[in-house]
Amino acid sequence: MGFDGVLGAALVDSSSGMTLAQSGSVFDLDVAAAGNTEVVRSKMKTMKALGLKDEIEDILITLGKQYHIIRPVANKAGLFFYVVLDRARSNLALARRKVLDIEQELAM
Repeated sequence: MGFDGVLGAALVDSSSGMTLAQSGSVFDLDVAAAGNTEVVRSKMKTMKALGLKDEIEDILITLGKQYHIIRPVANKAGLFFYVVLDRARSNLALARRKVLDIEQELAM
């Protein structure tokens, strides 16, 4: 995840909330991964309740000084990327594209 403005990144198992891989030390990524697992689960539950037959592309959380991107891995159900960006040093559109590129290169 070596691109401008990245403060931390993790690959997370949404069934357990466990971090499978991480980079950066902006804060405790294990705690953040577990918390964001609840965000993903909640959104999926809401979509099901609404009868939406669609996929989550990504979830963006905008803070005063940071962007948080949550992106489910399309070809690996149950996994998602969690990326924290410095808002002043990052380009959100390019970062979202880079996370997509990394997702497509993911080999497991």
